[in-house]
Amino acid sequence: MTRSPAPSAAAPQPGRLVLAGAPLGRASDASAGFASALAGTAVIAAEDTRRLHRLAADLGIAVSGRVLSFFEGNEQARVPQLIAELQAGQDVLVVTDAGMPSVSDPGYRLVAAAIAAGLPVTALPGPSAVTTAIAVSGLPVDRFCFEGFLPRKGGERRRLLAELAAERRTMVFFESPHRIAQSLADLAEALGGERPAVVCRELTKTYEEVIRGSLAELCRWAAGEVRGELTLVVAGRVAAAAEPDPAELAGQVRARELAGQDRKQAIAEVAASAGVGKRVVFDAVVSAKRDG
Repeated sequence: MTRSPAPSAAAPQPGRLVLAGAPLGRASDASAGFASALAGTAVIAAEDTRRLHRLAADLGIAVSGRVLSFFEGNEQARVPQLIAELQAGQDVLVVTDAGMPSVSDPGYRLVAAAIAAGLPVTALPGPSAVTTAIAVSGLPVDRFCFEGFLPRKGGERRRLLAELAAERRTMVFFESPHRIAQSLADLAEALGGERPAVVCRELTKTYEEVIRGSLAELCRWAAGEVRGELTLVVAGRVAAAAEPDPAELAGQVRARELAGQDRKQAIAEVAASAGVGKRVVFDAVVSAKRDG
């Protein structure tokens, strides 16, 4: 365990790095502490400077500090400058478009650098799409994991989902509107189309929408036009009395093939019957073939 060293009497008092949770939707959801920090902090690192000024206007406050852009494209290059500001005694407020900095948003690199430099880091409590989505999903909340954005490349995405097929905790993902249909299709392929899931769209905003159903049903929903910020919550695998035997799964597929079914359909039906993803059954078939 490491602790930030106490400054000596001769050393200048360093500034604090403050992570501020911005409203997900309505400006009125901002806390009084958030508004006060936005109005009075010396340096503000904002993911989108225009949105920041619009939020300040909606809150009826004037930003007195210097506002610097701090987004994915310049985050790494901006970190040394912000560390220098902190070391010179200036507080730095980090604000993203919505939600908590560092959670699939800029901030992590700066936090790590500040800690390494022995500088104080704190946070203003604020909203998070992760906990908001899981709270309204209706799925189990006693244990969950956050997986962030799924990989953009299809092969990487499918490999990750194959690893998550046996995950028993509720899973939370972020996704963009133009990739949600393919991601849902890959989730259904890996976890099984009957797996319960929820898409939370535009959380806390005017057009908030929560769509509940199986992954197969959500795939059909996503075939239409989808807009807005999306958070996806997927139920974990229900614990079974015993893990399915790969050899037995492969044998069931083989029996169906001998009865005249094509392999793809046989794998899908065996997966649905066993309550596992089609990828699990496919891997069992490949393994059985390899082992003779």
